[in-house]
Amino acid sequence: MCGIAGIVALEGRLGEADADVARAMTGLLRHRGPSVQRVFWEEDCALGNARLSVMDPSDRGNLPMPNGDGSVWLAFNGTVTGALDRREELARRRPFRSASDTEVLLHLYEKEGLDFLPGLSGMFAFCLYDRRRRKAFLVRDPHGLRPMFFTRRGGRLYFASELKALLEVPGLDKRLDREALWHFLSLAYIPGARTPYAEIEELRAGHLLEIDLASGRVDARRYHRPVFAADESLDEDVAAAKLHELLLESVRTNLRSDAPVGLTLSGGFDTSTLLALAKELGASRTLHTYSLKVEEASFDESRYQRLMAGFAGSIHHEIAVDPAGVLENLERSVAFMDEPSGNGGAVPMFLLSREARKDVSVLLSGEGGDELFNAYETHRALKVRALYRRLAPPALRRLIRSAAAALPASYDKLSFDFLSKRFTEGAELGVAESHFFWRHALSDGAKRRLLPADWHGPPTEGLFRALFDGQDGGDDLDRVSGIDLEYYFVDDLMVKNDRMIMAHSVEARFPFMERPVVDFAARIPNRFKVKGLRGRCIQKRAMRGLVPDAIMRRSNMGLEMPHALWFLKDFRALAERSFSRANVGRSGILDPGAVAEMWAEHLAGRVDHGRPLWCVLSFLIWFDLFIQEGSYKRVLGSSTRPVESAARFPSWS
Repeated sequence: MCGIAGIVALEGRLGEADADVARAMTGLLRHRGPSVQRVFWEEDCALGNARLSVMDPSDRGNLPMPNGDGSVWLAFNGTVTGALDRREELARRRPFRSASDTEVLLHLYEKEGLDFLPGLSGMFAFCLYDRRRRKAFLVRDPHGLRPMFFTRRGGRLYFASELKALLEVPGLDKRLDREALWHFLSLAYIPGARTPYAEIEELRAGHLLEIDLASGRVDARRYHRPVFAADESLDEDVAAAKLHELLLESVRTNLRSDAPVGLTLSGGFDTSTLLALAKELGASRTLHTYSLKVEEASFDESRYQRLMAGFAGSIHHEIAVDPAGVLENLERSVAFMDEPSGNGGAVPMFLLSREARKDVSVLLSGEGGDELFNAYETHRALKVRALYRRLAPPALRRLIRSAAAALPASYDKLSFDFLSKRFTEGAELGVAESHFFWRHALSDGAKRRLLPADWHGPPTEGLFRALFDGQDGGDDLDRVSGIDLEYYFVDDLMVKNDRMIMAHSVEARFPFMERPVVDFAARIPNRFKVKGLRGRCIQKRAMRGLVPDAIMRRSNMGLEMPHALWFLKDFRALAERSFSRANVGRSGILDPGAVAEMWAEHLAGRVDHGRPLWCVLSFLIWFDLFIQEGSYKRVLGSSTRPVESAARFPSWS
């Protein structure tokens, strides 16, 4: 795992001032790559890399990396897995000079141009600069596991792994993207290519930018699109066996590292699957596992975490998540996040990664399993919705909806009143719209009360509808899974994982998202994945006999904080300060009266506003750090050590 940053000349030529900007951008990514930070530059292009040495820690693996004659340079972030088996074949054309996976990409490009991309597996974002062809390419992996942001200004295209690096661009306008904030308040994350800043875009998963340095032309295109196409000829037992085989190989591949490896262990089925497969491979007893123990009963999964760690014999670590620890690390975690986020698992993941860094440089994560195998409550609710609408006439549904709305608020996780209110309201909507409703943080009406009139954007549910309608093939459940992979997975889960884990110089890996696993999962018929109200059925069949029965039987939970409850107790003082009319008014954006009303309703127990209030709090802290005060560097404690300059043709001897 690394951080990359750079500049491509769309007009004119780069000079020493541009090189200084590239060095400043790269220096802000030092936490992503503490091993070595270097910048290579010439008149057309500047490439910066902050390297975390995971594969081939020798100087031969340093980045940016050139090919043999220096005609191609590569700034790389991530890990390539699917092409490593081609190393022997590629070495027959030209010997490898390192054991790095980065050099595999250089060999593939020399042999095939960019034609190798559609078959590539792994988690990566890179800039490849071809000096002879005067071309540069920005590429992001098929599933958005590694980030890439870019902006154009003054005849330059700037890119970086994190938004904070692009704030070093001279003259950058930090004007906020109003539609991005509008959608954030609905989803608790910013969806799609938008960022908090109107001038900065995010390169989407499975996309690339091709830059012609002679003309300054920039062409964007998609090179990979997930397609759900059920193979109805598959036998269930055969499918389960094949899935087990692919997952086992994926875990084997992702355990490969020249640095120590650990595993996040939530106690849920996905992380338990990974640990069980590590046990099958004989690797679990030397594997460090890290679990979060949330100090609230309905959020505590430690019973299952300890059960699974004991079963596999891993070296287990338990990290307590309590209000004091969250408050102590909240501002710093937001500074690393770079953008507002309502994900209640962000600070806990920050705490876990800080502890893990004491022992390991790589962490395996179970993210992706829920999306691939339909484990979310909203996926099962989709099936119930169809039955509910068929059996209950509209008049009866209205009565049920009224009864659910009258239930008192509970602050337990996935409480009965929360699920009842969400389901009965959402079931009246279309498929895409109901899926959005079951996930939303704030309604459009609530957003209109919070934001000035000229900040109101198009309905956020329209993003879900457009993506639902725009997918090729698949049934309703497939299309809902496609929405989750495109938005929630990339724009929420991966942002949380990438920023919070990399804040402590640890590389995250996601075995469920290896291309062979994803491609096969997309072929498995949904009748094998969801049976009645049970999700991930084929996944459990594939792991039968390998995971303890208690883990097999438990329902999906997900990492979250009890912020709704903690707002009433340990977070009360912070909330009173943050949601005061004076503090909210400082932003000049959110309406102090609307925030005060929301806070009063939550305190009175009339409505559980825990998640919306966490979104508001996150935005206010982010706004102070990056816009109002600009104090994010102080909070991060950014190093001022100089970034090395890479020689144009470094010695490989």
